[in-house]
Amino acid sequence: MKHIAIVGGGIGGITASLYLRRLGYEVTLYEKSDRLGGRLTYERNGDFEIDQGPTIVLLPELLKDIFNDVGFEEDQYELISIDPVYDIHFKDGTTFRKYRNQEKTKAEIEAKFPGYGDGFERYLKEMEDVYYFGVDAFLSRDFQSKRDFLSLTNLKFVLKSKSYRTVTDYLSRYFKDQRLRDAYSLQTLYIGGAPHQVPALYGLISYSEHAFGVWYVKGGYYSLIPKLEAYLHELGVTIKKQTPVEKIIVENNQIKGLISSDGPEFYDKVVYNGDYPTIEGLIDGHKVLDRPLKPSSGCVMVYLGLSKQYTNQLTHQFLMSHDFSRYMESVTSKQTLPTDPSLYVFNPTAVEDTNSKGSTLYILIPVPTAINPTEEELHAFVDDQLRWLEETAYEDLTKHIEWKKIRTPRDAERDGLYLGGSFGVSPLLSQSGAFRPQIVHPTIKGLYAVGASVHPGGGVPIVMQGAKLLKEAIERGE
Repeated sequence: MKHIAIVGGGIGGITASLYLRRLGYEVTLYEKSDRLGGRLTYERNGDFEIDQGPTIVLLPELLKDIFNDVGFEEDQYELISIDPVYDIHFKDGTTFRKYRNQEKTKAEIEAKFPGYGDGFERYLKEMEDVYYFGVDAFLSRDFQSKRDFLSLTNLKFVLKSKSYRTVTDYLSRYFKDQRLRDAYSLQTLYIGGAPHQVPALYGLISYSEHAFGVWYVKGGYYSLIPKLEAYLHELGVTIKKQTPVEKIIVENNQIKGLISSDGPEFYDKVVYNGDYPTIEGLIDGHKVLDRPLKPSSGCVMVYLGLSKQYTNQLTHQFLMSHDFSRYMESVTSKQTLPTDPSLYVFNPTAVEDTNSKGSTLYILIPVPTAINPTEEELHAFVDDQLRWLEETAYEDLTKHIEWKKIRTPRDAERDGLYLGGSFGVSPLLSQSGAFRPQIVHPTIKGLYAVGASVHPGGGVPIVMQGAKLLKEAIERGE
């Protein structure tokens, strides 16, 4: 029986382990920390607990289909529909509430941005074609050659649909009001991209919110990890936590095994589930990347424990900059904390009671990956955003804070995220599809990868889809 090592116990490594074990391989999963989950982890202080990383569940059927593939039963988890989807607060005092239902959203658009309801309908109609093309042409396959990616069929569609244009340019065809463009471009933040750089093909994210809804895993995303770990044990996967891998052994462009803190072990195949560009530190004398890659945006993350529950506020909210486009340009080109940021706010108490005495709040602020502020600068920056949040939606917020923790791109980098980017490598056109690292290494036989920096990209269900593509490639003998 062939033996496979999985390096990294994030959701990609866990899903790959489940698929490959069910194919009959002996699987050993290595994790450097004391718990599995990678970015699916939590922040905790006493009674306060909240997801540290992803919070929004998109493409719920994809997630459920993959869990069904590996035999992880639906009674092991619960998905809760979030509708209204979220509020978007603009600096001029306008609040735009987005619903899954298209007619409700159109009515909201006409109430807040008169005359743009028809543009919204045209946008969704055209994005439907882009979505299904993207699923078939990109999410459902890997690319061992750029020729497969740049096929005549793909090129014809991209040119006809104009989905090669940036999200910002693409939206100008439907909305002249800048606030509406911002409302349908902010979703690039989910994958760490900037709308003035990311191709409109990624507009399928905002389309999916209406077509399939926004969901929440009851108990938070991290609640899946202990259950998945128990299932890994049940299937016979060997799990080695607190066992960092120090080297991947390659001889004559063929995987031979690895060296961990337990010593050398021989394997037929190795799957890397760290943030992909960091793999080069494990392979002596072998070039794994053919060029430097640009990281996604970084984030300042703020976790709050509160003595109050804000059940009158939605689960998800966005507070927008005066000039969102200029702000995102600064995120991708500057090295300092932004002066006019946008915020994403996660309020889990609105969907489930997570703390009977109070509540938790999670605030994500996209920032340049290169920032390295002093403690004084960082706390002043965060305090400014908390005051803005208090003035906009969360009355007396600062009076009810009992616990606060802040994470920066430097914390993310120490945890193994490439240059501090929170979402893998940036989803630029030059780093998408066949131009992104692939699940099968082109020259080292037996080396594979899954994760946010690997095709098909970031987001929990998409990373899981990458693990499925990995399983299919190994089945084909690649």
